[in-house]
Amino acid sequence: MVIALDLKGIACSTGAACSSGAVEPSHVLTAIGLPPEDARATLRLSLGHQTTDEEIDFALEMIPPVIYRLRQMSRHIRNL
Repeated sequence: MVIALDLKGIACSTGAACSSGAVEPSHVLTAIGLPPEDARATLRLSLGHQTTDEEIDFALEMIPPVIYRLRQMSRHIRNL
């Protein structure tokens, strides 16, 4: 998903901003009770003062079709 969104121009990460490159699940997500397997499956999108409404709208428009496409691919692979 990170690669698919990057190709759309949306920057995101699967880990906490403070632990770039770590393979362990986010300590913040596990501290709030998320199981490690769910914490590893999260996606982080960061916003800042310079983030525009248009950029947020674009991300909200792009994310659902990416999820749909990846789910379709996953179903296809499971059926092979």
